[in-house]
Amino acid sequence: MNANPTETQWQEQLLDGTQVLIRPISKEDAERERRFIEELSPESRYFRFLQGVKEPSPELIAHLTDIDHNRDAAFVALLGHNGATRQIGVSRYYREADGDSAECAVVVADAYQHKGLGSLLMRHLIEQARARGIKQLFSLDAADNRSMCDFAEHIGFACETEAGDATVVVHRMYL
Repeated sequence: MNANPTETQWQEQLLDGTQVLIRPISKEDAERERRFIEELSPESRYFRFLQGVKEPSPELIAHLTDIDHNRDAAFVALLGHNGATRQIGVSRYYREADGDSAECAVVVADAYQHKGLGSLLMRHLIEQARARGIKQLFSLDAADNRSMCDFAEHIGFACETEAGDATVVVHRMYL
């Protein structure tokens, strides 16, 4: 992919008919990403970060929005409302040092869960990973996050128990 990834975007429709724009994240999304994280329920924030995060630090926001699109990928789902653009979801992967595998994550605003947005975001992420030669995506998740376990299985990830830590599972997909 030689094209600038920030020039690529898709219009998608959720299961309830809501229209969303999906595009690569950029550092200009920093404030939108911060608000998105802060508006997640405490449970959703915990499951995303595997710890309590109430107010994301500037360093975390920079890490999540100022990424190397030649190596890693992150897609945001945006919804226009009353003249403003609101982030309602994000998926991302960070390539491991081996170059063949990448850790991935997806999170959807609580009000938009179970409407197909997570699947749309992951589909774009998986397509990007395959196109870039990544052979495996994996995600570390809380073992008690039943919704994520069901979702991961639905999109084709296998679930394994994390060695030495019964509170964490690894969802893995071979591409």
